[in-house]
Amino acid sequence: MDLPRRRSLAVFALLFAISVSLQLAAADSSSSSPFSSALDTLQKQIGYDFSSLQLLRRAMTHPSFSEENNKGLSILGASTVQTFAALRYLQKDIDMTAKELSRKMAEIASVERSCAVDGMRLGLEKVVRVAPKSNVTASVVCGAFRAIFGAIALDSGRADEAGSVFWSVHRGGEGFASEM
Repeated sequence: MDLPRRRSLAVFALLFAISVSLQLAAADSSSSSPFSSALDTLQKQIGYDFSSLQLLRRAMTHPSFSEENNKGLSILGASTVQTFAALRYLQKDIDMTAKELSRKMAEIASVERSCAVDGMRLGLEKVVRVAPKSNVTASVVCGAFRAIFGAIALDSGRADEAGSVFWSVHRGGEGFASEM
């Protein structure tokens, strides 16, 4: 076999291999798991695309499900949200009393009144992974909701980015959220 013919065969084989790889990749992405699809939907709902989808996966994983879970992200998220909300409130009214600021911060931190409500509005009770015999309680939803913002802070490297996404999601709700 001459050299030009061998090159043509090599190019054909390479193009065939690339084509097969692309088809397999497309098949993998179109047959993604329900959990992966839910994470894609969640990113659209919150208006943030994760560079590291693994962080969002972890944010939606309760400690009852895996040792790689959302506990640390939830703590970071709660702290980030509290700081960002306090900043926003004081920017709006620097003369706000400490008592009023504390009351507003307590409302944001409230599992039943705010956190779980926002999480339920996003449908997190259907997304968060828990052990088979565990229930998805308001506390579980709240932890997952807070963990989203911890994950955003880590993913973006910016707490203010996480706070902005929180504010957008929280303010997009009805009732309590619109009082801000």
